[in-house]
Amino acid sequence: MIQIRVWDWPTRLFHWTLTGLVIALVVTGNVGGNAMVWHFRCGYGVLSLLIFRIIWGFCGGHWSLWRQLACTPALIRQYLMPSASSSPPTNYLGHNPLGSLSIIAILALLGLQVGTGLFSDDEIANAGPLVRLVAESTVNMATRWHKGFGKTLILLLVAIHLLAILWYFLKKKENLTRAMLTGNKSSEVPAPSSKDGLTHWLLALVCVLISAGLVFALITLGASPI
Repeated sequence: MIQIRVWDWPTRLFHWTLTGLVIALVVTGNVGGNAMVWHFRCGYGVLSLLIFRIIWGFCGGHWSLWRQLACTPALIRQYLMPSASSSPPTNYLGHNPLGSLSIIAILALLGLQVGTGLFSDDEIANAGPLVRLVAESTVNMATRWHKGFGKTLILLLVAIHLLAILWYFLKKKENLTRAMLTGNKSSEVPAPSSKDGLTHWLLALVCVLISAGLVFALITLGASPI
């Protein structure tokens, strides 16, 4: 077996930081009150990470690129009903088609959730920074989604994601969590490795700064006089 560097450091840090922030968002959102200050801060953090991940999908490690998250109906069908002519397992050293679909869905829903949070208002003490830029009907719609269906969908997808990881560990004897911690996966045949060195990390830092700057600019936009 060959050890292949699949997940570079920036991708792993993104994954675990996002995990921590999502947990913090659920906790602070349920606690409410003064905890909402941190709820907003964590939301800004998630938005920064999502923007970073979009950028990193074009310049990150080989297995973190968007083109590796292939989940067309044909690939999903081939994965679920493999035949003798199916592609070798190394094609799925990163994410298999179902995993790719799951990742894209989670990232998209998180983007929608933090996006609606920017326009939400609980009409008590907490309002998103962009509330005053849109009509009241838009605020009401964003608030309903953010506090209701959107939150439920994300929790459901996260639960499915965790169950899939458990299934892989129990049924296929593949520890996906360890791979996301170490960055490496075993392969029976040679496969491309992700770049994961100092130059790569500096590039990631630039992407993080750009992402954080964009979020800061967005928040400042809401605070600026119309």
